[in-house]
Amino acid sequence: MSAGGSSPGAEESTLRPGDRRLLEQYLSHLRSERGLSANTLAAYRRDLLRYLAGLAREGIDPGAVEAGQLGAWLRALRTGADGGRALSASSAARSLAAVRGLHAFLDAERASETGDPTRLVPTPALPARLPHPLTIDQVLRLLEAAGRPGPGRDGAERALRDRALLELLYGIGARISEVTGMDVDDVDRTSRSAVLRGKGDKHRVVPVGRHALEALEAYLTRGRPALAARGSGTPAIFLGARGTRLTRQAAWQVVQRAAEDAELDDLPEPISPHTLRHSYATHLLHGGADVRSVQELLGHASVTTTQLYTQVTVDSLRETHAGAHPRAR
Repeated sequence: MSAGGSSPGAEESTLRPGDRRLLEQYLSHLRSERGLSANTLAAYRRDLLRYLAGLAREGIDPGAVEAGQLGAWLRALRTGADGGRALSASSAARSLAAVRGLHAFLDAERASETGDPTRLVPTPALPARLPHPLTIDQVLRLLEAAGRPGPGRDGAERALRDRALLELLYGIGARISEVTGMDVDDVDRTSRSAVLRGKGDKHRVVPVGRHALEALEAYLTRGRPALAARGSGTPAIFLGARGTRLTRQAAWQVVQRAAEDAELDDLPEPISPHTLRHSYATHLLHGGADVRSVQELLGHASVTTTQLYTQVTVDSLRETHAGAHPRAR
């Protein structure tokens, strides 16, 4: 596909009326049928604007695209030959995923002359990126550091909150947005379970271990009431200094402070809330959990995502074997 404008505004101005209607219909479908977030929809719009603008410049109808033309478009994405910014393999794969969805939609609506041509286009090969989980000892050091009272009048209350926050992040493998989005009623202390709202507003119920429950109970009885008194009332479990729901950014800072206090400075990458999720999954697999169960606990739509963690455990076993077996060296 030939070069052209690269800004979203310029790309939208080149769309034909029919293409613009198709884009809005598809985004509306994603919003209503799949419940995608505003940020995800915005990313889909950007990728599809670039794709449809490229088709328009070539005079190609979206319902008549062939696999060879898609392959040329994908190569143009990687090099920037379409006039836009050259994309990495992962960014090109994300764009292709958006285009796959559009063509599947056209095919389902019987609006495609060529069926779904994306089935014949392979996804760009991605470099293997393995997570760096913490050891159990490092997790314990992090949790202990989070529970140390800090300075200020609410130092003890914040320490209880921070310990409970990290215990949940590690104890149930939740995303940071899932934990900060939790309400008090989302935890059933009788059944030792919690309701999490994941991507696309999908709900799942996960078990909560004893240590996380104990930390949460201590925070709810001795920490949260003092923080809640500063606000106007919210069902959120985790509260900030003003008594309102703790933000994702503030929760991220809690993890970073705990990492600094624990002096975990010999790690290959900085600790983030997602590090605890990685560690949760890896430690489950080390302990004998099967991949399908871990998939359900993490809320992954595909087991392929979860299988990334199995490679981590295989690498760990390989290192153990190499260091312990006399015929392995």
